[in-house]
Amino acid sequence: GLDSVVGFILPGAGDVITGIGSIALLLLALKEKVPTVAIGRMLINIAVDTIAGSVPIVGDVFDVFWKSNRKNLDIIEKFKGNPKEKPHAGDYALVALGVVMAVASFVIPIVILVVFGATLFTLVGGALSMLFE
Repeated sequence: GLDSVVGFILPGAGDVITGIGSIALLLLALKEKVPTVAIGRMLINIAVDTIAGSVPIVGDVFDVFWKSNRKNLDIIEKFKGNPKEKPHAGDYALVALGVVMAVASFVIPIVILVVFGATLFTLVGGALSMLFE
């Protein structure tokens, strides 16, 4: 829930917090030998959070209700410690995909802010130059 509060104050910062947490949980899932299908579900949670959370303001409101890291921790608790299972190459590939999505969850909002800021700067600069010509 902290990411939504931080996101209202510092846009994108909440996504960084969530992204770091997501990466840590994916690594924990591997360590705890969580089954591939459960890791896949975790990735879906991260994807939903990444896509919805990348929309400024609306994403922060969404984060109040969709707590992907809480959902993922619950999945780990449900499946952890299965001594018969060892991570396979597919598990590592899914975790790598999850890491990419988690990184995207805080890169996408930053890119949006930079592009929006540059566009706004250009528009304001153009308007000011027309005023002073």
